[in-house]
Amino acid sequence: MNTLPLGPQPEPHEAGYSRQRAWVEVDAAAITRNAATLVEGLAPGSSLMAVVKADGYGHGAVPVAQAALAGGASCFGVATLAEGVQLRRAGIQAPVLVLGNLIHAEELRSCLRWQLMPTLSGMREALLCQNLAAAAGRPMAVHLKLDTGMARLGVDWHEGPRLVAAIRDLADVELAGVYSHLACADAPPDDDNGFTAQQLQRFESVLDSLRQQQLSAGCRHLANSAGTLRSRAVHYDMVRVGLALYGHSPAPHLRAAAALQPAMQLRARVSLIRTVEAGVGVSYGHRFRTSRRSRLAVVGIGYADGVPRQLSGQITVLHRGRAVPQVGAITMDQLILDASDAPELEVGSVVTLLGQEGDLQISPDDWSRRCGTIPWEILCGFKHRLPRLPLGAH
Repeated sequence: MNTLPLGPQPEPHEAGYSRQRAWVEVDAAAITRNAATLVEGLAPGSSLMAVVKADGYGHGAVPVAQAALAGGASCFGVATLAEGVQLRRAGIQAPVLVLGNLIHAEELRSCLRWQLMPTLSGMREALLCQNLAAAAGRPMAVHLKLDTGMARLGVDWHEGPRLVAAIRDLADVELAGVYSHLACADAPPDDDNGFTAQQLQRFESVLDSLRQQQLSAGCRHLANSAGTLRSRAVHYDMVRVGLALYGHSPAPHLRAAAALQPAMQLRARVSLIRTVEAGVGVSYGHRFRTSRRSRLAVVGIGYADGVPRQLSGQITVLHRGRAVPQVGAITMDQLILDASDAPELEVGSVVTLLGQEGDLQISPDDWSRRCGTIPWEILCGFKHRLPRLPLGAH
């Protein structure tokens, strides 16, 4: 069978492909402003780590990192080795801490090569780092994590002083920092049963012991976004900020702590409009039936793009300052709007699923409340077939 040669194929961002169906718009200036706002609110002597794991919470790790640097961030946190290497390949030279546990020699050797700092949760990895650094003829910087109550990564906080002393004895390992992670900092102070205070006390206990032994902890850090907005008492030498960097508060009671601006807008195009009579079932399962003669608009975005199917029939989109309801089951690649009261909506019109138009705004919080999750999951859920474009790209 003869086939025609396709020839060079355009990249997805070429020929308008990125604007055909659906995309994420990222406001880099908002991230820069958020970083600057957070830096301004820090305790004296504290610095900002911008957490850009999960592709910058779905915003694009490299442009987020560049925008955060412009706003005063001094270093970055990532979850995986590959995320750290991505920043280095993009030319970003600022310190990078890998927050996840790296357990294989090959991973730690890559950290040494790319000048990434691994997180240690025990002596086994510390000895691996020592062997690798000695073989390479140059020191390796690491951070030790303490488990003060998260019951996830980190060495038990009681063991902290002993581990710091042991790591300090390794000739080719530089202990650049000691840190822990808050489990309940996003809860109102009266609702966390004093657990944040208990974690702070445990962290302080380790630091006191180190001071008594005249051992340096290096950079001390404890606060996530919630801790950063909650109290300067947990700022120490550095804070690790993720969600707040992207313009969202981790809890309603913390919203007044900093004036943050959302950096993401989710947009999609109308691909078809049809008019149907009353009583017509819409989408899979016909869980929605029209109650009147209706004008339906099909939009090219669905759960394969990161719009949760649980939101079916529970959300609206924005168009020219008007809220237009979504109806029927959200499908893999499409969803349907009831545009009966939006005559201006046409084939090719752009609608906003997350973001602001005029006085109306739809936030990740709005979605997360409706499908029983958290805004972090909403932001991180947008798939890579959605191009990330500068704000206003439509």
